[in-house]
Amino acid sequence: MASPDVVDTPEEGAEQELAPLVVRRPLEAFLDRQAIGSGPLEAERVGEGHSNVTFLVRRGDKRVVLRRPPRPPLPPSAHDVLREARLLRALEATPARVPRVLAVGGDESVLGVPFYVMEEVHGTVLTSDIPALLDEPEHRGAIAHDLIDALAEVHAVDWRAAGLDGFGKPTGYLERQLRRFNGLWEHNKTRELPRVQEVERWLARNLPESPPATIVHGDYRLGNVMVADDLPARVVSIFDWEMATIGDPLADVGYLTITWIEADDRTDTMFSALTAVTRREGFPGRDELIARYEQASGRSVSSLGWYQTLALWKAAVFMEGNYRRSLAGTTDDPYLKLFGEGVPALAEAAWAAANAPAPSA
Repeated sequence: MASPDVVDTPEEGAEQELAPLVVRRPLEAFLDRQAIGSGPLEAERVGEGHSNVTFLVRRGDKRVVLRRPPRPPLPPSAHDVLREARLLRALEATPARVPRVLAVGGDESVLGVPFYVMEEVHGTVLTSDIPALLDEPEHRGAIAHDLIDALAEVHAVDWRAAGLDGFGKPTGYLERQLRRFNGLWEHNKTRELPRVQEVERWLARNLPESPPATIVHGDYRLGNVMVADDLPARVVSIFDWEMATIGDPLADVGYLTITWIEADDRTDTMFSALTAVTRREGFPGRDELIARYEQASGRSVSSLGWYQTLALWKAAVFMEGNYRRSLAGTTDDPYLKLFGEGVPALAEAAWAAANAPAPSA
């Protein structure tokens, strides 16, 4: 039987096979010190939760959201929620659409890991369903267009003025991505997959020249934003900033477009299930999204095929780490077990993207 994610005391958690994710009593004491609600708390896991974990916390009439890493073991430099909280606080005074951070828990005596607490944002994360009020072709198209506009807003933020000097290095981003994810592959891999190394060598040989550095979300896709439940159709908040840095903005565009599923797509990857909703009438194709980004940002995306290959390769490397967690028994998430086959499929998709013919001018 799976161990409960939420327990009352550290002693109760110590008796479990798997460590709990929320321990009520020390968390209540932490929230007391921050003047966030009062009395006993209830915690409910929300979101996809395949990487960092998110809980809706209710305490009296107060509702907040808690974000923490998954159970260990964790790959090096991944799941850094304190860094994520720093970025969100830096973005609060900018046009970027982010939730407000209410408290940061750097003391691991509370939950055994760092965590932060943010405001609850109201709306819907679109995966397989759309709120009835928005489920018309014109509103679906408006959501997609605003998804692009919200990304362009992030990329337009003056990150130095926001106090993010030192958050990431503004030069050499693509080279560091290759080095970092190569190292992650060596740490994460559960088997030999030569295609992963073949794609990495292709990426290194064909490295493009980056535009000026911006904030990079690192995991920007429809499933990581919330849309309003009322009209006009719009994005109200961007979530899951754990992979954010300062670097090449086209990396976000490459990732967004490989996660965007069109009605006539026949190749299945993990993204086919995560964002199947975009097959519906009214959602634009990838080419329209790319054109809107070019217009909104003023940047050329002529090398986008390279960035799409990078995104697929990184997804293969990252999900191998989650697959490793499932093999080690440190997670009971059945989705992660699918990557026994899913990671090789992502590597093959990356290879196909690398060898796709260049678009005609």
